[in-house]
Amino acid sequence: MGESTSRWAEITGGNAGERYAARFAELAASGADVHGEARFCATLAPAGARVLDAGCGTGRVAIRLAELGYECVGVDLDESMLAVARSRAPGLRWMTADLSTLDPAVLAGEGGPDEERLFDLVVTAGNVIPLLAPGTEAQTVRRLAALLRPEGRLVAGFGLDAEHLPLASAPTGLPEYDAWCAAAGLVLERRLATWDGAPYDGGGYAVSVHRR
Repeated sequence: MGESTSRWAEITGGNAGERYAARFAELAASGADVHGEARFCATLAPAGARVLDAGCGTGRVAIRLAELGYECVGVDLDESMLAVARSRAPGLRWMTADLSTLDPAVLAGEGGPDEERLFDLVVTAGNVIPLLAPGTEAQTVRRLAALLRPEGRLVAGFGLDAEHLPLASAPTGLPEYDAWCAAAGLVLERRLATWDGAPYDGGGYAVSVHRR
């Protein structure tokens, strides 16, 4: 996430991959819906669209979207999480990278024109934004916005209070996030309270869709 220590790394020590995967496996086995993020993202772009799962973790969102016919790339800085993603979907592209310094040329792969380096959708699920390294948030949003095609969308879901975060308090609020997006050339398209599409009511979790 950031070259300085991310909040995520401080919490987990960088070895949470198997524990994180086991938690969601238990949820799925209990009948819980663990694909809300992917289902919502599928309403924003047609199958075949190019999607970047930024802060992909164990790959849950990208793997599901790939199953639905999307061209997915996953990026994270936590090798323990990426190890799980690579074991579950070795055919997808998983990259170790710092979100605050992402380079479109690196994401393009071998060759390809500039347009092929860009994405129709960039998704940051799982509290990626508030768990970045302190001070890298605005730069990260700029980097992610630069990876979008014209009219492409940045989708972010994150907690706004301690109840919805693995932190004592929320380091990021919606006014700050919206300001970072605006500075990066993005406009707010809609804001929801859940990945299932419930209207945002000022609560402690928000899903924001910004368009380039």
